[in-house]
Amino acid sequence: QVQLVESGGGLVQSGESLRLSCVASGSIGSIKTMGWYRQAPGKEREVVAYTTSSGFTYYADDVKGRFEIARDYDRGTTFLQMNNLKPEDTAMYYCVTLNGLGYADTWGQGTQVSVSS
Repeated sequence: QVQLVESGGGLVQSGESLRLSCVASGSIGSIKTMGWYRQAPGKEREVVAYTTSSGFTYYADDVKGRFEIARDYDRGTTFLQMNNLKPEDTAMYYCVTLNGLGYADTWGQGTQVSVSS
């Protein structure tokens, strides 16, 4: 099994940056895809970005050009660099692992990101 712990959230102003980190423990060698979801108040969870062990990277349209995902395979960590943050980026951000069908099967506890205008 894999456990995920996120950190790095906080309150920032519009246009500022944050860097989220996620550390995996347990069977990290079994992880193929790691990524980030978010959930804003009153909205469903949505995928933000993910990266596969083969090097494929996906970004949601509304974060392309502003967010960048990185991964340290040996240490089982992933990072989300978020630049030019907007109030609509306000959400709880979750680190996830995804299975072979593309479904998130392991979730961290979440880290809150709040962006003021």
